Amino acid sequence: MLGQYLENVRKNSPLVHNITNYVTVNDVANILLACGASPIMSDEPEDVEDITSICGGLNINIGTLNQRSIKGMYRAGRKANELGRVVLLDPVGVGASTLRTNTAIGLMNEIKFTAIRGNISEIKTLANGEGITSGVDVNLLDAVTEDILDETVSFAKRLAEDIASIIIVTGAIDLVADKDKCFVIRNGCFDMSKVTGTGCQLSGMITAFIVANPDSQLDAAAAAVCAMGLAGEIGLSRMQEGEGNSTYRNRIIDAIYNMDRKTLDMGAKYETR
Repeated sequence: MLGQYLENVRKNSPLVHNITNYVTVNDVANILLACGASPIMSDEPEDVEDITSICGGLNINIGTLNQRSIKGMYRAGRKANELGRVVLLDPVGVGASTLRTNTAIGLMNEIKFTAIRGNISEIKTLANGEGITSGVDVNLLDAVTEDILDETVSFAKRLAEDIASIIIVTGAIDLVADKDKCFVIRNGCFDMSKVTGTGCQLSGMITAFIVANPDSQLDAAAAAVCAMGLAGEIGLSRMQEGEGNSTYRNRIIDAIYNMDRKTLDMGAKYETR
């Protein structure tokens, strides 16, 4: 059961350094607080090494790149590797521009990532070194469906083995894979795509869950994905007439804040392959 991994986050309150995009930085901080972790944000190159040194994990998100933040990502990532910290890459919109693609591939070449989370188009772009995305959204030609699920599970496992990282593919069906096992997760709902930043929030949560559960990294990552999807379901069930995506964002965060081990164990929808 996956609820124990949430319980460990609340018990250990891991400190997570986030170099994330300015569209969602506040929501990432709040979702980390809601799940029991502690967030800190910095992308200044002269600051990031000190901040990474005091944190258990580093969450790198390339959603709004600039030359200063890119430099900060490299410096923080190298320091995290030096100290043996958890490092996650969220390659937002990779494939949409040369800068994003080159930055993501460059980071992968120099930094050992514990986990990489993106939609299937982003993950395929990283695997191939090039690709096409629809901005920050999945290319519909790549979307994970039941018809190609086995093929995509095999792809995720192969990539996980090739780069020695946990691969997390999020979408209508979520996959969390290492070289030996893949969680196939069916929590969540379409309405979550109408809220900017649910993926960015999830990346922060995954980082915290892995930090708090060092001996069960794959299962902990899967627990974070299930928790976020379940929060989307709970939040949607509590929407009232006249409320929209702004309220929905808050209800998702509230659902994480109020989630406990039993709720996650009962609500998680997954199988392993």
